Amino acid sequence: MSPHSTDVAIIGGGLVGAWTAFFLARRGQRVTLVEKGVVGAQSSGVNFGNLRLQGRFPGQYPLSLRSQALWEDFDALIGEDCEFEQTGHLYLAYDEEEHAKLEGYAKVSESYGLAIERVGPADLRRRWPWLGERAVAATYSARDATANPRLATPAVVRAAARHGAVIRENTCVAAVDRSGDGFMLTLADGGTLSCGALVNSAGAWALEIAERFGETAPLFPAGPPQFVTEPFPYMIEPSVQAIDGSVIFRQIPRGNIILAGYPRTAADPQANRAPVPPVKTLAAMKALARVAPVLAQCHVIRVWSGIEAYLPDMIPVIGPSETTPGLFHAFGFCGHGFQISPGVGLCLAEMIVDGATQTPLEPFSIGRFRSAATVSEKFRKEFD
Repeated sequence: MSPHSTDVAIIGGGLVGAWTAFFLARRGQRVTLVEKGVVGAQSSGVNFGNLRLQGRFPGQYPLSLRSQALWEDFDALIGEDCEFEQTGHLYLAYDEEEHAKLEGYAKVSESYGLAIERVGPADLRRRWPWLGERAVAATYSARDATANPRLATPAVVRAAARHGAVIRENTCVAAVDRSGDGFMLTLADGGTLSCGALVNSAGAWALEIAERFGETAPLFPAGPPQFVTEPFPYMIEPSVQAIDGSVIFRQIPRGNIILAGYPRTAADPQANRAPVPPVKTLAAMKALARVAPVLAQCHVIRVWSGIEAYLPDMIPVIGPSETTPGLFHAFGFCGHGFQISPGVGLCLAEMIVDGATQTPLEPFSIGRFRSAATVSEKFRKEFD
């Protein structure tokens, strides 16, 4: 087969790859997005759908706030709806140690311009009477939002295609090699694709590409379990999260409760499976009942997960390769990538087209893992 060429090839059709393709195509770049399955099939399409601003890693706030502005403009930007709702986010503390941690998060958020409201126990019960009695304090961020992950990635991909991006689903990449100043992708069907720049947004499969060019990271695949209950009378508007990570849930207008379970479960990228053991479902529902006793009798009607890439410091890799000009990484989003994905795509497009981005990405460099070859046992045990 004769080789096809493109300005930029993107490996991985999750939301980061989709946004990157969209912004590059809108800048007039010839873009080809290559996805081994269908777009949005892994963590991008099966996550909780939270667009949370408060409580983020401090170095992520410039990227996170830039991303939120893009989510807020999603319908106009993409031309489709993704069920974006500015519901707010309620962060709960259950003892004084957690309260102090909550206050620390709030101060960091405020230092970047996010408005945070402190809520004491009496106001908690008055404003959200479905809460249990255990919470001692909370913070509330009204700008936080939610969106439907099942709608978002396909919508962004369709918008990218309307701007001229080529989308190749069900296409596996067999090999990636340097070719002159660019790259040559060998596809499993025997075809080839040459490109000047390459974006590695392959999620839990990204490490093989990075290692091909002498870089590594202690990546670990896992699946964040998700659950949905039968419809229940609508009463819960904000996303609700316990600061200890034991539970996060929200209610959609139809009445169903969407719940993310912890701890995450081990996943198998080779078999393309992220099973959710029944014990995780029971633990998640018990945690939900402790926070909102009124939901104790809800019945789970569906359970699912997808494969996500995690790193021990829970901070993604975003930015240029340190070994290979023209190669850009964006992986290891540790279950937090949904919210920042549009900003990541925009920053990558700026770096590829303009040579730089205004958003600081230094904390996300793959160089921090130069000597990291394995995942610590402590980190692995969190996923058992």
